[in-house]
Amino acid sequence: METFAVDIQNMGFRYPGNEDVSFSNLNLKVKKGERFGLFGPNGAGKTTLMNLMTGVLRVNEGSIMILGNKVGHQDKKVNKLFGFVPQDFSFYRELSPAENLEFFGAWAGLNQTQIKQRTDELLYILGLADVRNKAVEKFSGGMKRRVNLAIGVIHNPQVLFLDEPTVGVDVQTRHAIMNYLRTLNERGTTLIYTSHQLNEAEDLCQHIAMIDNGQIITQGDIDDVLAAHSQESLEQLFINLTGKAYRD
Repeated sequence: METFAVDIQNMGFRYPGNEDVSFSNLNLKVKKGERFGLFGPNGAGKTTLMNLMTGVLRVNEGSIMILGNKVGHQDKKVNKLFGFVPQDFSFYRELSPAENLEFFGAWAGLNQTQIKQRTDELLYILGLADVRNKAVEKFSGGMKRRVNLAIGVIHNPQVLFLDEPTVGVDVQTRHAIMNYLRTLNERGTTLIYTSHQLNEAEDLCQHIAMIDNGQIITQGDIDDVLAAHSQESLEQLFINLTGKAYRD
């Protein structure tokens, strides 16, 4: 039996007292090694689904498995399998990049030798070596995004969840982040990514799922999905399936 990077079976979720974003009987599989994109308009449930897959929220019904391990059970074991780069910054602003990576590396279970090695490697790759000891609160938006990414991959996760990892950055930073993500994927890391940058997404992703109102409205290989809906781009597909009306 094939083990999937993510396997969601008959999943149901609703916020107590709020039915605006809810899921019912949702099924989704992401194969190991894929670059998978998750898209939808504001309020469709993308971030909620990310939070469910990473255990920030707990499902009401069904199950979510990461590499054969049930999310919400044996959390320490499951948490070591994946990394999460949230849309909101997830670091201590008063600390330096090196101090943040030391803290989150220890939290992920790395020893001091591993933390130093990974910190030096990531700060170099992500262009932060020269500011390794400066407080992150003084950084530009792009530099903060790179710190956010470094924290998410400090423990070499097998699956990496990315919620709008390039929002608010300049072109150079966006290219640097996307190139690094492709390198991670080439080394075997499964990427599960969501963004409103649909041109960027089309370039990165191999497979997609588009959701609206808590339901998957299309999914599959990106070229096959575009052909099935007679669309030339992911942006055209997005408009075609979710409409042109404003979404708050």
